[in-house]
Amino acid sequence: MNINIYYGGRGLIDDPTLYVANKMQEILEELRVHVERYNLYEQKNNILTLPQTLKSADGVILATTIEWYGIGGYMQQFLDACWLYGDKGKIAKIYMCPVVMSTTYGEREGKMNLAIAWEILGGLPCEGICGYIADEVTLEIEEAYTHIIEKATENLYRVIKQKTPSFPASNQIVKKMILTTRNVDFTPQETEQLSQYVSDDSYVRRQKEDIQELASLFRDMLGKGETDGEEELLTEFRQAFRPQPEFRAAYSIIMEDKNKMLGIKVDGPSLECFYGSPEAPDVEMNLSRNSIEEIVNGRMTFQRAFMSGTMKMKGDFKILRTLDQIFRFEEAK
Repeated sequence: MNINIYYGGRGLIDDPTLYVANKMQEILEELRVHVERYNLYEQKNNILTLPQTLKSADGVILATTIEWYGIGGYMQQFLDACWLYGDKGKIAKIYMCPVVMSTTYGEREGKMNLAIAWEILGGLPCEGICGYIADEVTLEIEEAYTHIIEKATENLYRVIKQKTPSFPASNQIVKKMILTTRNVDFTPQETEQLSQYVSDDSYVRRQKEDIQELASLFRDMLGKGETDGEEELLTEFRQAFRPQPEFRAAYSIIMEDKNKMLGIKVDGPSLECFYGSPEAPDVEMNLSRNSIEEIVNGRMTFQRAFMSGTMKMKGDFKILRTLDQIFRFEEAK
């Protein structure tokens, strides 16, 4: 017999649910039951994959603590994962014992919520344990409480051993009639990875920049990108070019207010200046069209634009400074 314990509390030393879960595990192991323990607070980055651990279970114990309201986030995430990714056919054969201890109010509601959730998943809820315990020490010194835990554990063992049947629940029928699980094209591992990317600000920002770059490239390919003024801007760069021997670099200039990207590739005496992005630029710059005009008119340098905060850049600052040496713009009179 295999029984999994899923503990949804925070792992505090004085957590009464933790004491009950430990006691139940001890009793089950004395009955020669194979017990797997999953502390959800330790598995918080892998909760989406935990429904896979149900495949070898004959029964489960869902243990959580009510500290202020409801069954807690970790347990709710686990149940959500069971609904999205769990094998409903397997869950339908698994008995579940809810254990909800409260340090405030709501232990009965919490126990009922776990039972209803398991029924909606198609599983078989058993009579569990719930109670209000202000001090975990009370559980240790009160023999009557220990007796309750032992009886509940033995009852779970007996129900699983005898495969005790139960009447169908109305919420299971409603689920079959009107509730459907949305098809998910990703595996739990892929979904978890995507959620990590979404929470990574630098990744999201980089993706937005890539999308902006692609949009600019497509506009250029359709012939809508370059106006006469923009062609003149390319001419200004070509005329101001002062090559340096053996210097090679690629620059990408994003004009934020125009959604345009100017690419510059320097290879010794050779210069390529175009609308688009060079492959793997050494320096990426973000600034407005007006700021670029200030630079090509000789009233500002690239380095000064960066130091004043007018321009944002990524890449080698030394290569950025060289930009002012290879392009000598004269101030317009």
